[in-house]
Amino acid sequence: MEEAARLTPCNTHFLVVSFEGPDRYSTGGGLGIRVTQLVRTLARKRFPTQLVFVGDPRLPRREYRMDGRLTLHRWSQWISRRYPDGVYHGEESKLYDFNETLPRFILEEIARPAIAVGKMLVVLGEEWQTAELMCRLSDLLYHNGLRDRAVLFWNASSTMSFHRIDWGRLAFTTTITTVSKYMKHLMWGMGVNAQVIPSGIPSSMFRKVDGRDVDRVRVGLGKDFILYKFGSWDTGTGWNAAMEATATLKGAGLRVVLLARAGAEPHGEWFLHHAGRLGLRVSEVCPGGKGHEAWLSAIAQACDGDIVNICSELSPDLLRVLCRASDAVLTNGGREPSGLAGLEAMASGGIAFAGASGEDYAIHKRNSLVQQTGDSWEIVSNLLYLRDHPEEERRIRRAARRSARSFTWEKVAENLVSKVEQQARAQGILCRATLIKPQPPDHAAPVFDGKAV
Repeated sequence: MEEAARLTPCNTHFLVVSFEGPDRYSTGGGLGIRVTQLVRTLARKRFPTQLVFVGDPRLPRREYRMDGRLTLHRWSQWISRRYPDGVYHGEESKLYDFNETLPRFILEEIARPAIAVGKMLVVLGEEWQTAELMCRLSDLLYHNGLRDRAVLFWNASSTMSFHRIDWGRLAFTTTITTVSKYMKHLMWGMGVNAQVIPSGIPSSMFRKVDGRDVDRVRVGLGKDFILYKFGSWDTGTGWNAAMEATATLKGAGLRVVLLARAGAEPHGEWFLHHAGRLGLRVSEVCPGGKGHEAWLSAIAQACDGDIVNICSELSPDLLRVLCRASDAVLTNGGREPSGLAGLEAMASGGIAFAGASGEDYAIHKRNSLVQQTGDSWEIVSNLLYLRDHPEEERRIRRAARRSARSFTWEKVAENLVSKVEQQARAQGILCRATLIKPQPPDHAAPVFDGKAV
């Protein structure tokens, strides 16, 4: 490969390896969205990009998209046919298949062809399921004389199954990255020095929200305060504080509703039972029809409950309407590895009440309200502040959208490319810039006060 100073589509080939991917079968959480957006963005930048993931067994094993710049490889389909309930059904069998069969496939079908035409191979492994695979791939490339033409990154978005990772081996064979300073400091405590490359939000989040839909929600609910919270039913995501804040406002004689969109976790019943003990009425909203209009009508008419449990997934457009219509979007968790919930709210023109987990984008009373204690009273206090300072509310909403634009996937891809370039130079794949110390001209006479001496 000819020496170059920068990564370009002409000299670089990207490969992303992840359990999750773009298929509905393959999406178990935020990881599927992350890798889908990442590979699409790289392909839009015209980089040849491939994604290997545990795909839907009913779809083609190999699929070409975006004019051939993006190739999908659905792996372990023969196992997925025996485990039809999603990507993590039969996880251990799929993990074994990844580790045993994928390194050789990458070597022969992706690495050799890319390197043979003068390209550098960049492999990005996602989450703990790919840690062993990345180590084996590095060894295989080394033994075949190709490791010096490949850059290997491994990324963590959560601490799940960290105890299963051989950190010394992984750090020796790959560059370890993570998605936030919060995660970096957690990993630092384990002796792992990770680089931060955040996840992003799609540019579609910045489309203008229909003001008529916002008014319909606000007028239909008829409340003094509309709160919106989405995320899994988990003790670390701030649900108790959100419900207690709702109860405090109701006890003060204010009309308040908490729109709650959570997952299907069975312990969600415990949180809703806790709401009942606080004297809050819980209702569910499930529209009779499908589509944006049916959901919008159902939510706008859900004025009976203090907590309205939204029992199905919302479209991105409706999520943006609710963020904009709410007085606060509560992303107040004590653990926020990636921080995307707050960014999505901010991009929609909502006001994020961020948690105290150090989201990089959140600046208190500039583009969001940052909760320091996790106490419900802090939520109430900030809500009352916004009510009494409407000009501040409008300013924060505008600033939130400006701040969120720095965290689109296009910006994330630029950050990733710069980190890969840095590592490629360290490995000698890309040429290093030469620093030349200025030298005085030969035989120059010393000068004092403008005169030669």
